[in-house]
Amino acid sequence: MTKSKVDYNCSKCPGYCCTYPRIVVTDKDIARLANHFGISEDAARLRYTRQYEFESDDPDEYVNERILKHRKDHIYKTSCMFLDPEARRCTIYEGRPSVCREFPNGKKCGYYGFLKFERKHQDDKEFIPSA
Repeated sequence: MTKSKVDYNCSKCPGYCCTYPRIVVTDKDIARLANHFGISEDAARLRYTRQYEFESDDPDEYVNERILKHRKDHIYKTSCMFLDPEARRCTIYEGRPSVCREFPNGKKCGYYGFLKFERKHQDDKEFIPSA
């Protein structure tokens, strides 16, 4: 089976997907983080993740998940704690969670398409839309 070519270039993006407020991690991801840092899974869970819960009157909207912690970001309000704020690259690429490995789940990234369009129309190869 041949992999189809993707139509985006993460190295030209400021790490927009790393600013999603909820980057969900699984137990397997926590084990990968623990292995990456040489610490226990409990330590990785405490140090790098937090529990997120959203309750609603509508049971279909209830959310209870473990997510990566964020920190302040100079471009966007916050970003994943593992995003290098200057280089705009993942500092734990080999240890990153499954959701990051699979993103954007296809040949196209909507944000990258938008970014290319704006950079062309703004005539600015470094343009970054602000939050």
